[in-house]
Amino acid sequence: MTWAREKAGLTKRALASRLGISEQLMGEIESGWRSATPANLMKIADALNCPLVVLERKRSGTTSSPGIPSPLAAEACTNPPLHRPDLETPC
Repeated sequence: MTWAREKAGLTKRALASRLGISEQLMGEIESGWRSATPANLMKIADALNCPLVVLERKRSGTTSSPGIPSPLAAEACTNPPLHRPDLETPC
């Protein structure tokens, strides 16, 4: 999460402000001391333009090196979401 926040150019204070939580809570979530609620995790993913699954994977510790996300995760957090009409299903 730290990597994605820094990649987005946000400080803990700025991200916490966007989420409506304290900077202390943001730091505790980022360090792993506390878990984010599902609602806050979704807000964090949205604020960082990073897929939720990347943040969840990061929390689980499945990166190639500590603090450095896999190349796929790095790409997912830096590129805007792709519109894929071929994956959409009609209602």
